[in-house]
Amino acid sequence: MKRALIIGASGGIGGAVASALRARGTQVVGLSRSTHGLDITREASVAEHLGALEPGFDLIFVATGQLSGAGHPPEKTLKSLDPAAMAAQFAVNCIGPAMVLKHAQRLLPRDRQSVFAALSARVGSVGDNRLGGWYSYRAAKAALNQIIHTGAIELARTHPQAICVALHPGTVATNFTEGYAARHATVTPSEAAQNLLAVITGLEPAQTGLFFDWRGTPVPW
Repeated sequence: MKRALIIGASGGIGGAVASALRARGTQVVGLSRSTHGLDITREASVAEHLGALEPGFDLIFVATGQLSGAGHPPEKTLKSLDPAAMAAQFAVNCIGPAMVLKHAQRLLPRDRQSVFAALSARVGSVGDNRLGGWYSYRAAKAALNQIIHTGAIELARTHPQAICVALHPGTVATNFTEGYAARHATVTPSEAAQNLLAVITGLEPAQTGLFFDWRGTPVPW
C-alpha cells in the first residue's frame, strides 16, 4: 500500500494500524475527532475533512466506534432500552461510517485495487447471536454491515477493483473495551493491527461486500 487514510487514528486500534502502516513505508493520513475535529456524526464535518484530501488512497480504514450511547452502557434487557442511547449508538457505529463511505468514493482509485474497511463486531451478526443483550450496539453494527454490503455493490460499478468489507478485530485491550472484556481473551492494539492488516492485504475483489474476523474467516450475517 502506498497511501492509507485512517479514520479514528487517535484510538487504540486506529493508532496501531497507522503506526504499523508507517513502519511498512505507507504514507498515512490520520484523522480523528480529538486531534483534527472530525465529527463523523456530522456529515458537514466528514465532507469538509475528506473533501480537503487528494484522491488515490489504497486503503481507507474506519476505526471509530462506541459501546455506550448517551451515557448508557450496553443494555442487558429490553427494559433498559432508551431511545436517545439507541440513536447515539447508530450515529457513531452506523451513520458515521456510512457518511465516510459516501464521501470517500472519490478518494478511491478506479484503475487499481483498493480497500475500504470499517470496524464492525461479531455481536452485530444476526446468525451468530446466541446470548442476546447489547441491543443497541448489536443493532447498530448489524446496520453497518448492511451499509458495507450494499455500498460494495454500488462501488463495484465504478471501481471494479475496489474491496469494501466489514472487519471484526477480536477483543482488543483498549479503553473502548475496558470493563467489558470479562473472560474474553484479549490482544494488544499492535497485535490487532497486524492481524487486521494481514486480512486486508490478502483480500481480493471477489470478496467485496463481506464480513471477516481478524483471522480472515467469514462471519455470518
